[in-house]
Amino acid sequence: MKNIFWVVTFFLIAAISAFAQISSDSTIKFDPAANPFIDLKAAVSSATESNKNIILDVGGEWCIWCHRIDVFMHGTEEINSVLEENFILLKINFSKENKNEKFLSQYPVIEGYPHFFVLASDGKLLHSQNTGELEKDKDYDKDKFLDFLNKWKPAKN
Repeated sequence: MKNIFWVVTFFLIAAISAFAQISSDSTIKFDPAANPFIDLKAAVSSATESNKNIILDVGGEWCIWCHRIDVFMHGTEEINSVLEENFILLKINFSKENKNEKFLSQYPVIEGYPHFFVLASDGKLLHSQNTGELEKDKDYDKDKFLDFLNKWKPAKN
């Protein structure tokens, strides 16, 4: 009976540990309660200080392609590295709960999700990117993605 107790305890600890690891995933979620005006001000401040551009990642938790692009960006070492070195990534929620229409009205119309807006460090719009153009099959194309990031990364002093 003692052996069963320890086996069950071991598996319980392993399961809790695995859950904690999944829960602490570094991927930021789309938050319907977030204020994109305030978040963008903070992103501009950080981008100006660190000489980075900003990518507004517009989508929602409901969007399977939004999850795929997150896994792709953060799970592909070279892409993640270029992102971290050159961009501040800011998620802008678009969902039934909050469409952020007032905030998004200052940018070009979005045809599908996820969608990227690339901003200079001062918040000025540089580019509107349909992420469908970066897809390949049921995922994203590494070369197209790197070309996109390299084209819109800031010039380093």
